[in-house]
Amino acid sequence: MRPQIAKATRMIHAPGAEIYNIIADYRTMHPLILPKPYFLYLDVEEGGLGEGTIVNFGMRILGQTRSFRALITEPKPGQVLVETDLASGVATRFVVSPLQNGGRTQVTISTELQGRNLLESFLAKRMLEKIYAQELELLARAAGEHSALLPSSIAGTHSTAMK
Repeated sequence: MRPQIAKATRMIHAPGAEIYNIIADYRTMHPLILPKPYFLYLDVEEGGLGEGTIVNFGMRILGQTRSFRALITEPKPGQVLVETDLASGVATRFVVSPLQNGGRTQVTISTELQGRNLLESFLAKRMLEKIYAQELELLARAAGEHSALLPSSIAGTHSTAMK
């Protein structure tokens, strides 16, 4: 059976480096973008910023509560961050694509769902897409609030080095 891909994309009015830094900061910023009805907790086991971080998190989806332990990698630092569940190998990918003017960024969250029957795969895909849309909304808010806290001369000029 062909795997289903749960995916949501949103244009966010903030520089790509700023958005990427929010996603990659698992200690402070990333917890702010997780929709609370679905994400029960996020604990950093190791690291905390991008590559090499290991997190534990709990989710409630389709009436079930599950715990995950994921390794964070950065195949393209500043552009692509991947959370891979260490038990199943299922990966969730965050792709940050700044646009030419630098003030707007397209962000995509996606997960390839494998090893499920057709109905379960369909339901999981729809639920994850709903969760990802909410996560992108929270990311847009966090980017706006985060920028408002910075002096205008440094807003959006954060380093994307996550190590």
